[in-house]
Amino acid sequence: MSLDGIIQAPGGPDEDKDGDFKHGGWAMPHFDATMGEAISAAQGETFDLLLGRRTYDIFADFWPKVEGDAMADGLNGATKYVATHRPDSLGWGPAEGLGEDIGARVRSLKERPGPDLIVWGSSTLTPLMFEWGLVDEALLLVFPVLLGGGKRFYSDQVPPRDLALVETRAASSGVLINTYRPAGALPQSGAAS
Repeated sequence: MSLDGIIQAPGGPDEDKDGDFKHGGWAMPHFDATMGEAISAAQGETFDLLLGRRTYDIFADFWPKVEGDAMADGLNGATKYVATHRPDSLGWGPAEGLGEDIGARVRSLKERPGPDLIVWGSSTLTPLMFEWGLVDEALLLVFPVLLGGGKRFYSDQVPPRDLALVETRAASSGVLINTYRPAGALPQSGAAS
């Protein structure tokens, strides 16, 4: 995300132009090996994906074309659980729709044995996962850019949350790699006297 919380279209100029967003690809000039290592470590050897429909479509248009890359192999091989009204159009598999009650479905997926569920992007799905108490950990790559507008990491439609910093480090490109765990509701300051 950018310093001002924008997560829209980090990978390419045509990735997501909603709202006339003109800064697509803003993250790539800052990407380095340290960030790749952090992402690989966070995902682990095997994982499944929890994606919103737009992120699924963006990934499905790119990752199946990438060969000989560990990240691509992991993403392509992962089961994709997608928040969508069009589950019959999930051609990049293995994939399945989450159904009408997304929260209940994600809860059931988390209770089963198996790989971790990883959410990538999704300005609509991520805030809901926080609201429903379904986030165990958040890895946020904070890029040294200000974009001024676009889709944000966290919606102002969702209650505030407190996060506990677990680990932080800086990439040589200036990107901060921060790992957080949910710490409950936002604490309120004491009443003024």
